[in-house]
Amino acid sequence: MATTEQTSQSNSTLIAFQGEPGAYSHLACRTFFPDREALPCATFDAAFDAVENGQAEFAMIPIENSVAGRVADIHQLMPHKKLHIVGEHFQRVNHHLLVLPGTKMEDLDLVRSHEQALGQCRGHIAEWGLKAEAYTDTAGAAKLLSQIKDPGMAAIASSLAGEIYGLESLREGIEDAEHNTTRFVILSRDEKIAPSDIPCVTTFLFQTRNVPAALYKALGGFATNGINMTKLESYQLEGSFNASQFYADIEGHPDDPSVKLAMEELDFFTNDIRLLGTYPQADYRIEQRKKAGQ
Repeated sequence: MATTEQTSQSNSTLIAFQGEPGAYSHLACRTFFPDREALPCATFDAAFDAVENGQAEFAMIPIENSVAGRVADIHQLMPHKKLHIVGEHFQRVNHHLLVLPGTKMEDLDLVRSHEQALGQCRGHIAEWGLKAEAYTDTAGAAKLLSQIKDPGMAAIASSLAGEIYGLESLREGIEDAEHNTTRFVILSRDEKIAPSDIPCVTTFLFQTRNVPAALYKALGGFATNGINMTKLESYQLEGSFNASQFYADIEGHPDDPSVKLAMEELDFFTNDIRLLGTYPQADYRIEQRKKAGQ
C-alpha cells in the first residue's frame, strides 16, 4: 500500500487506486491506462493524497455502480481535495468464483468477498448452497485464500485477482445483474479542460440554503436551456441542517451558450460553485445513449 515515503518511482508512470492488487479499481487502471503501473492505496483518502503529493499522476476512483449506487465516501472527500476530474471510465464488473487450483464445486462450503459483491451474486451463492462471509474487499478475499490455502473456501473477485494470487476461476460471470457496471473518474492535480467540440461531461459542486424551492430555482436554468443533468447527489455540510451541498454532472461544456446561461442562473440562486472538471464523455456513455435512441 502507498505511503508518503514512496517517491522513487516517477509519478508520470503511476496511477493510484484504493484496494489490494487485483481489485476492480486495479482492473480499471489496466483497462484505461494499459501502459501505466498501478499504485495500490489502503484508503480512498490515501489514493487522493498520492496524487496531491506527487506520488502518482492520476487516481482511478469509483464514483457509482449500476447495482449498488453511489460510493458515498467519494462525495465526502471531493470538496476537501484540490484535484480535478480529467476523464471517466465505465468498467464492467465480471465476478469470478476463485478457488485453489484443482478445487471442485463439491469441495466448497464457504465463499468470502466484499459485502456488495456477495449481494451481487446472491442468487448463485444460494444455488450452490455456500455460506457467505463478508471480507474487507474482493481482492483481499482472494489474497487471503492464497495465503491460508483452505480448499473449502472460495473468493468472489476479478479475473485479475485470480491471476495475481495464483487462483483458478471455477465459474465466471456469476453476478446476478448483467448490467453490473462501475463508473470511475480519473483525477489529476492539473486541470485539463476538454475541447468544446467533442461530447463532454462537466462536474461541479454547489451549495443551497435549506429553504423552500431553493433547489428548484437553482436548477431551473438547466431545464429551460435543455441541459441534461445525469447526476445529482446531496449531503449536509459539516453536520449542519441549514445548508446542503450538491454534486452534479451535466452533459455539455462551460463554453456552450446554453450551459453558460444555465450556470449563470445557478450562480444567482446558490453559493460557492466549484467546477471539478470538464472531460470527454466515455465511449460507453455515448453507446448507451445511442441504444436508448437519444
